Amino acid sequence: MIGNEGADQRRWSVGELARASGLTVRALHHYDEIGLVVPSERTHAGHRRYTEVDVRRLYRVRALRSLGLPLEEIGEVLGGAEDWEAVRDLLANQLTQLDAEASRVENLRAQVRGLLARLDSSVMPDSTEFLNLLETMMTIESYYTPEQQEYLAKRRDELGEEGLKQGQQAWVEVIAGFTEHQRAGTPVEDPEVRALAQRWADLVAAMHGGNEGVRESMNKLYRERRAELNPSLSDELNDYVRAAMQAGGISS
Repeated sequence: MIGNEGADQRRWSVGELARASGLTVRALHHYDEIGLVVPSERTHAGHRRYTEVDVRRLYRVRALRSLGLPLEEIGEVLGGAEDWEAVRDLLANQLTQLDAEASRVENLRAQVRGLLARLDSSVMPDSTEFLNLLETMMTIESYYTPEQQEYLAKRRDELGEEGLKQGQQAWVEVIAGFTEHQRAGTPVEDPEVRALAQRWADLVAAMHGGNEGVRESMNKLYRERRAELNPSLSDELNDYVRAAMQAGGISS
């Protein structure tokens, strides 16, 4: 009940506080029910009245909520404000979760960019082709650890849109060159073929950027999913490329 003590201080009804804080009346009722922000006073009719102390607590709740902390943990933080080590542990754990979410979002962003690039560089696929492309992207993701996916996303950012387009065009040219020589029966020791092999290795290196773990994952993906990733690279053509790499003492 409202008494005389502190009578000159302002009080907020639940509706007034909802408008001032941007929360809903329902949210404030919920905070009251779970003991997170309980109004210090009530009118004789039972209506909630919030004091300045309550308002300050509410804004602390909102500040912690903006960090992504769940309401239960916010209650623990506010209930034991002197236990700064516990507060630090909660925030450190939240930061770890936010980092993981940021990595997931960045990987998704890179996938969407890649999908857009595919759509921009060719005829619009039908629904089956589009779904197959999405499935292929998910398959590729399964071969890399979250850290490797984050690394590859940064590599794509470093190369930029123009660099990625140039890389895609370079791959088209290299595969076309190998196809022409393989059909013509050109020996793998031929200087032009060996130059193509070196260019192939350089393009692979540009993709993994010298990261050994990414290189191993990339090679495993290529060995196990080559036909899905590049249907134009037949078994015969792949053998020809491998032979050219070996003839030139080139590794990828």
